[in-house]
Amino acid sequence: MQTQERDIAVTAVASATGERSAPVTARPAMGGGFRIDVFDSMAALEAEWRALERDDLASLHQSYDWCTAWVETFRHPLAIVRGSLGDHTAFILPLEIIRERGVRRAEFIGARHSNINTGLFSSEFLQDTAEGLTSAQATAVAEALRGKADIVILRNVPLDWRGRRSPLASLSAVENQNHAFQLPFLGSFEASLKQVNAKRRRKKFKHQSRILDAKGGYEHVIAAPDQQDELLDLFLEQKATRFREAGLPDVFADAPTQAALHRLLRRGNDGFDATLQMHALRLKGEHEGHIPAIAALSRKGDHVICQFASIDEALVAEASPGELLFWLMIERLHREESPSSISASATRTTSAPGVRWRPCSMICSCRYPASVI
Repeated sequence: MQTQERDIAVTAVASATGERSAPVTARPAMGGGFRIDVFDSMAALEAEWRALERDDLASLHQSYDWCTAWVETFRHPLAIVRGSLGDHTAFILPLEIIRERGVRRAEFIGARHSNINTGLFSSEFLQDTAEGLTSAQATAVAEALRGKADIVILRNVPLDWRGRRSPLASLSAVENQNHAFQLPFLGSFEASLKQVNAKRRRKKFKHQSRILDAKGGYEHVIAAPDQQDELLDLFLEQKATRFREAGLPDVFADAPTQAALHRLLRRGNDGFDATLQMHALRLKGEHEGHIPAIAALSRKGDHVICQFASIDEALVAEASPGELLFWLMIERLHREESPSSISASATRTTSAPGVRWRPCSMICSCRYPASVI
């Protein structure tokens, strides 16, 4: 099974005066007053934002807590788009403005480090927009962003996500070159495992366990609140080493990104949902305390995301510790109230069981507000 994910772009006309644009009102094909407002801060929208994010199919990466951590760290100007029908909020697109080479680009907050973005939409709006945003609605968004952004790029948007067509799918889009992976969770761990060659996976798990048991054993560790930061720092060290050995740039190297990840550890973790939670494989016996594999999970409702992972091959590379950690995490999730799926970023070093999914990016032009390219 493959899920297409695309990059979408909307372009806004730059205002010659640089003045803030007034809210734009349009009348959609569905009837009723349709209004777009653009906000330069999050606080005024918190209540309606949190109400929309309760939808299980809304991405964690557009949740209030996730966005807050990136906004507090990077402090890019915000252009949060709210669409309203009458007195009811229809959708929120949490955008920030990135200025590069003289071009103001609006994109989802923290988009550089998220692999699935959906926006936030009310159930009523979703029911009324089976064909996606209309050209009039897209035009209203572009008009409202005039003077704030030259182009809006909505990256990593699944056109279809778990049976729901995205309202953004009506916009022109191109397939993202980086694919992600998704494993649907079925009724039991064994049933889920059958999707990815269960016999071979079980055989490998037994082989891995025998190797590590011979050295004294291992355990799956979920970091306590006072251990989270230390484990994240170890991940950053391991990942830097792996990138360096592979001759690749380290996407986690800059201080603001690291600071944002540390902020995420302290936001929205209520014992069930988790904005960011650190997991590790820790050795016993001969290599007591050594951690050869680390992963960070996020959970929102019935969807779990592996945000990033790393391995240290210095001691037990033959046991494939990264794969073993994924086995243990997925097995544990099945013992609890099982979610519906787990997704993994293409930037991982380890090899988790999964089904490839194709992200897409949607690019809508704001240079000429009515156009979509």
